[in-house]
Formats: sequence, structure tokens, C-alpha cells
Amino acid sequence: MVVGAGVSGLGAIKICLEEGLEPFCFEESNDIGGLWRYEEKTERGRPSVYKSVISNTSKEMMAYSDYPFPDHFPNYLHNSKIMEYLHMYVKHFHHLKHIRFLVCSVRKHSDFSFTGQWDVVVQAEGKQESYVFDGIMVCSGLFTNPFMPLQKFPGIMRFKGQYIHSWEYKSPEKFQGKKIIVIGIGNSAIDLAIELSHVAAQVFLSTRSGAWIWNRVWDSGMPMDTVLFTRFNSLVKKIFPEFLINRWAENKLNSRFNHDIYGLLPQHRFLSHQASFGDDLPNYIITGRVRMKPNVTKFTETSAIFEDGYTCSFPFLENNSTVLDIQRSMYKFVFPPELEKPTLAFIGILQPVGATIPTSELQSQWAVCVFKGLNKLPSVSGMLADIRKKRTKLEKQYLNSPRDARRVQYVDYMDEIASEIAVKPNLFSLFLWDPKLALELFLGPCTSYQYCLQGPGKWAGAREAILTQREWIINPLRTRTLICLISILITSLVISEVTFVCVCVYVVRTLMLCPLRNIKYTK
Repeated sequence: MVVGAGVSGLGAIKICLEEGLEPFCFEESNDIGGLWRYEEKTERGRPSVYKSVISNTSKEMMAYSDYPFPDHFPNYLHNSKIMEYLHMYVKHFHHLKHIRFLVCSVRKHSDFSFTGQWDVVVQAEGKQESYVFDGIMVCSGLFTNPFMPLQKFPGIMRFKGQYIHSWEYKSPEKFQGKKIIVIGIGNSAIDLAIELSHVAAQVFLSTRSGAWIWNRVWDSGMPMDTVLFTRFNSLVKKIFPEFLINRWAENKLNSRFNHDIYGLLPQHRFLSHQASFGDDLPNYIITGRVRMKPNVTKFTETSAIFEDGYTCSFPFLENNSTVLDIQRSMYKFVFPPELEKPTLAFIGILQPVGATIPTSELQSQWAVCVFKGLNKLPSVSGMLADIRKKRTKLEKQYLNSPRDARRVQYVDYMDEIASEIAVKPNLFSLFLWDPKLALELFLGPCTSYQYCLQGPGKWAGAREAILTQREWIINPLRTRTLICLISILITSLVISEVTFVCVCVYVVRTLMLCPLRNIKYTK
């Protein structure tokens, strides 16, 4: 059984079908898409996005491993474009017939310790129905329950103005002419501050810790993640000490605009916390439309928007304490370590520094292999030791926040899961037999196609997709054909010798007249 028909759930359905399993996907709404599906009304327990939201990962990096985005789609996608892609994906692989009903509860079967089965109750046409499933993949995501800690703001309960969480925000119209303070420096907070500044009298952006601000457009105009998330850069990160990487990254981001001058300089180093995307933020600060402020101690204005994260919740999972501990510990962020049988997997319940779809897809492949008995998990003590080791590393490297507790480096984590199911590409072998492909795997963007070259889910089009991925990045930008000026000049000179001679005479004559006109000529 698959819970949720968002980007993780749709990938899980396809993996199950490829492995000969019969998937039932239970989605509580009337459409696919999960977080990316925009709706005017918000409802507790369901993800919510604002109307203007755009992806922070580029299309080549976030595509399913055997279904690239159309080449004319822009590199960073509006939520409506992602929904269009998801509907194309579902139609192409005939997934819709596997999606149904509303899941009410999930609990262990009476003989779970022997069979590993689960009792599931679903809502169907006004009545409840019960099923028994051999395995469950929870793909309901992280962004369903907004967390707004009012106790952090003394006097907030007496505040007469409006205060909401970004989860409730849809569009800026009703904030016309108001003074607004946006609290937080995450991606949503920055997006909302910029968007609201178009209609508000003034927008203040309040941050306690500051942030390093990413730009979607990187060197040579390429999408940031296609340049940075490569195997080469992953290797560099392992070789060079952390302080050098921090210095390089901070200098790189400061070269665009000085974070200190703009009131954004964070208290932490670059690698200690996830950076935020803010392509336009410096422009809005320098023009005064967004004004930076320190942490809020009291409210004196009429409106405020909170952006303080989300809590991880699985309300349908009964007897939570028998499945997950209070810290939601999972082996490699997928398997609860102390279940008698490994028939429950959580897909997409992590925070990759990169795209979610490819990581969820690999997690689903691994989960299905474990369900079928093709892969074995370590002992309980072995899994707990791995969890403690990773948690200790995260605590040392990152800030103490719920999101950082689930943070993983994209290429490293993809390779880690891929190694479990033997789909990690062998670069040394490929350098001997297919050096062109190996070079692109090493230096090019680490796209999901790399994990379809061999093993489960092998795709015949993977090699071509990898070798043409740079063209697919550039194609949507080529909406205006340009001819190089130099080419025009050369062509003109070749066609017209007379023109060439005239230009030479004009230049010589001008240089001869320079001393007479008191013009200084610099070579």
C-alpha cells in the first residue's frame, strides 16, 4: 500500500509495478500532486502552497529517472507546470487506476510479528472498508501541519492585528496598503516578503539568525544545482577541509552582494545550515521595498506573517509509539529500526540538499526490494548504531533545528541508497568502456538518470538522457535566435572588400587627426 499520491507516492506506484507488486495508493484528496497542487482553501492535515510558488530545484535534477521533463519547459518551474508534468507522468504509465479512497487508519495485524502484515481502514463512497496489506510505503510528506510557536512572542495573544502562518497564505491582494512583518528567513518567508512588497505599504523581514542567500541562476547562466551537485564537487567536498569550502562558498555568495551590508549575514557558517533562495531579495532591499529587521520582541504594526516550519505527523498511523520513537528515528530515513518485520517504509521524510523526486524514487526501490526479501536490513542494534552515528554527525555539523535533523547531502545520499540496490554507476568500469559517459557522470549534474543505467529499474534511454541533459537545460532559453556580432563582421568583410578598405582608411585618418584635436589615444 502507498499512502499519498504526491511526487513520492507516484514514484512508489511505478516501482511497485516494475517489481511485480500490485500497488494500492490511497490519496485523501480528489487529485494527485500533494504539495504542488494549488488550492484556494486550506485544510488541516493537507499540504498547502501559495499561488506563485516556484521550484527551488531545476527540472533536470528533479525529473523522474525514466521520464524527463519536456525540453521546452523552463528550468525552474511554477507549481502549475509541475502539476502538468505529474499528470503527463501518471497518464504515460497508467497510474490513475491504482489511486483510490481515503486512508483512515493503519495498524499492525494481529499476527504482525509473524507475517509483518498491516490492517488498513479506508473511506470509500461514504462507508469504511478494511484491507490487509503486506507492506506500506508512507509518502504523505512533511508539509502538512504548520508549526507556529506563539510562546516565542510575548504579548502575541493581545495583538490586535492579523497573524497567520505561511501555510495559510495564498495571494497578496488582501494585504493591499498594509504594513507587514514577515518573521523568518526560509524560502517561503523570502518569497512572501518580495511578493507582498508589491501591494503593501511596507514589508519588514525579521530574522534572528540571518541566512546565506542562494541564486537560482549560477555561473554562465546555468541552473545552480546542475553546476554544484556533481560527483566531482562531492569528491572535492570530501577532500578539502570544511573551513575552506565555507570560505569559498561565502566569498562566492558575497561577491553577488555583501550579506553584512544588506543585514543578512548569518551567525553560522555556510555548511552549518541550509541556505535560502532569494534571487530578487537584494534588489528589493536596496530599493527599500523590503527592510531587514532583527528578531521580533514586540508588535507595533497591524499585520504579521509567521514562517516557522512544520511538524512531522502521521495521524492515520495508530499506536505511533509501537512504530516510531519520539525523535522519529529511521534507518537511513526510511525504515523504523525496531519493528519485528521491515514492512513499513517512510518515503520522502527527509530534507535533501537537492531534489526530492529522485531521492524518493530510490528510497521506494530500496523499500520494495526489502519488502520482497531481495535485500536484508542490518540487525536492530546495527541500525540503531547507524542512526546514532548519523545523528551525532548532524548535531556537530548543523544547527539544532528539526529540518537540519533530516538533512542529507544529495549526491552522497543518492549513492548510499543506490549502493543498497546495486544501481550506483561504476565510474571506473565506465571510464574503460564508455569514457564519454563516465566523464559526464563525474563532471556533469548528478541527475536521476544515472541510477537507471543498470540494476532494478534499468532504462534504455538513460545513457542518451545523460549525454543530452545539458542541451535540455539550454533549450528553453533559446527562444530568440542570435547571430554572433563577430560572425556578422567577418561575413561582411568577406562579402565586401570595398567596405573593409573603407573602414581601414577611416581608422587611419582618425588616428592622424587625434593630435590636432587634442585627443589622447590609448592603445
